[in-house]
Amino acid sequence: MNLFNLIACSTCRVNFSEAGGDAAGYSIFALLIVILAVLGGIGFFMGRMIRRENDSLDPELRDDYIPN
Repeated sequence: MNLFNLIACSTCRVNFSEAGGDAAGYSIFALLIVILAVLGGIGFFMGRMIRRENDSLDPELRDDYIPN
């Protein structure tokens, strides 16, 4: 007897055993892939915007970096 059977309500316990316990794991994994893909796309396009802005910026408008 595992911990899930001890603490789950009767409805959850019956549905978990009948429907298969892997469905929740697969849905969480699929959602994780979607979230990582969206974050990767945001990071890619932010980097692309930064690079394009630096390439097209007039050198006279740049602040010089002077190390102390």
